[in-house]
This record gives sequence, C-alpha cells and structure tokens, in this order.
Amino acid sequence: MLPTLDDVAREAGVSRSLASLVMQGSDKVGAMRRARVLEVADRLGYRPNVMARSLAAGRSNTLGVMLDDLHNSFYAEIADGMYEAAEAAGYRLLLTSGLRRPLMQERSLDMLLEHRTDGLIVISPRVHTNALGRLAAAVPMVVVADPVDVADADVVLTDELAGAWAVVEHLVSLSHRHIVHVDGGEGAGSVRRRTSYLAAMAELVPHAPARVIRGEFTESGGRAAAELLLSEPILPTAVFTANDLSAAGLIDTLDRAGVRVPADVSVVGYDNTSLSALGRMSLTTIDQPRAEMGRRAVALVLHRIERRPPERVLETLKPSLVVRHTTAPARQP
Repeated sequence: MLPTLDDVAREAGVSRSLASLVMQGSDKVGAMRRARVLEVADRLGYRPNVMARSLAAGRSNTLGVMLDDLHNSFYAEIADGMYEAAEAAGYRLLLTSGLRRPLMQERSLDMLLEHRTDGLIVISPRVHTNALGRLAAAVPMVVVADPVDVADADVVLTDELAGAWAVVEHLVSLSHRHIVHVDGGEGAGSVRRRTSYLAAMAELVPHAPARVIRGEFTESGGRAAAELLLSEPILPTAVFTANDLSAAGLIDTLDRAGVRVPADVSVVGYDNTSLSALGRMSLTTIDQPRAEMGRRAVALVLHRIERRPPERVLETLKPSLVVRHTTAPARQP
C-alpha cells in the first residue's frame, strides 16, 4: 500500500498540516523540520497526490488525449508536439488509445473524463459525431486530423485534398497513367484522400482509368492490396497508398514477389512518418506537419479551457510532397 501524508507526518513527528506545508513548498516551515519531513517522505517512498490537490483547486492541469492507433507512428509524432506545448504551459498529458474501434474509443474517452481532465484532444476519431458533440458540450475539446462537424469542438488538420492532388500530379509528371489508390477504409482522412485522388485523375489524366482498392491505415491493408494486384494479369505502374504503414506493407509484399519498386511499380505514401525516411524504405510521401498539429491542438484546447470561445476554430495546415526513392518514370510497355 502506498504511504500517505499521514504516514509521513506520524513518522516525522509533526502535524499533518505542517507536513502538507512542506509538500507545498511553503516558506513558513523551519529548515530543520522541512529537512526531516522530506527525508522521511523520501525514505517511505511518498508521492504527493497531485490529482487530489489540483481537483481541490478546481483544476487538474491534465489534458486527456485519445489516439486512434498506437501502432502508427503518425500519432506518436503528433503527441511529441503535444508534450512540448503542454509542458511549456504547465500541463500534463494522459494518453489512451481507441485501437481503431469506435466502441473502444468511446470507452477511452469515458476513462479520460473519469480522471477529471481539464480538456480533451481526440486524434482521428471513429466515434459518432453525436457522441463527440455531447462530450464537447461538457468539456473543452479539440479534434485532430478529422474535420468533424461539432459546434463546440475546435479542429486541427491538414489540407488532405491538396496532399492527394500533389501525389497524382507528381506521378503524372513521371508519365504514369495507370495509377491505383489504396484507401484507408473507415480511417479519418480516407474519404478526402480518395475524393481528391479521383478528382485529380479526372482532370489531369481524363482518359486513364481511376481505381480505388479498399484498404485501411495498416501494414496488413497494404499487403492485402498488393496480393490483389499481384493476382491480376497487369500491374499498375504506380500505387498511391492512404498512409506510410499501408505503403510499407504493399512494398514488402511486392518485393517478396520479385516486383521492383520503383522500376516496375512506383509507390507513394502519406504522412511522412519516421518510417518513410528509413534508408531501405526511402518512401516518397506527403508530409503532414505532425508536431505542429500537436502544438496547435494544445494551444486551442487551453484557449477553450480559459475562455470558452463562442465559435469553433478550424485550422488547416499545409502538407507538402517529399520525393524520395520509391517513385520513378513509368515503366515502358
């Protein structure tokens, strides 16, 4: 059982109120008794109940963060920016994952509320908009990477339409016409990337076939798409995957089948996670400014905590194309 403040006071031979003053850093306690209390606290392994203290003051100084998927470094890299901004503001983060499942996300959000977090940051939600609306009405909320229509929630995202368009434009500039898109299924951003791919194909190569393969934001989604393509008589010259994880699974499967990337098939991912920059991967991808997304999310939720603005904010950051070694001119027939 963890030692309490009462245990520390009893062992140090002082009152509970004096021990409490020591833990608060008060200058009303003499040096000898302060040293005695701190020595006992250290020996017993006492840790102040920061949550209880902050709740007594009406504020926990904690932000709850719900990530869609811990296996995807995209979310971890957003969290890096959040930690930086939260620490600078004197806040802590309490993180949980929704495991890409709506019900699990709802439970994770409930858990964060049970811990009395001052605000919520929800990254790539899969829960119903109505559920988010109820939460946003109760506690300051910011949603990241999904333009949800929730009146009381601010939103931080990147221009998905511009990002996907840049992918198609890049591949067309390399003389690709047979370009397939592996989408992200039910994941946040999937619809907008798919929509932009179809629009770009229609405008930039109107006589070329546009094709979407159902996928998901995972390596297994990329592997399944590659297996489908390998079962067909003709491979596309290029594949645009919904994210870097999907691209990794697709490239691995193509490689095992003897298909060369990019000599036989060019591949483009999305997110520019740390995975994409690895030497053996060197993936052409769309850079989303992940750390900046995290910093802006913290800034917005803190603003809501302090002021509760009457209108919601929608911040759209600009993505950019990062060209590496998985794209090359289209193979000749």
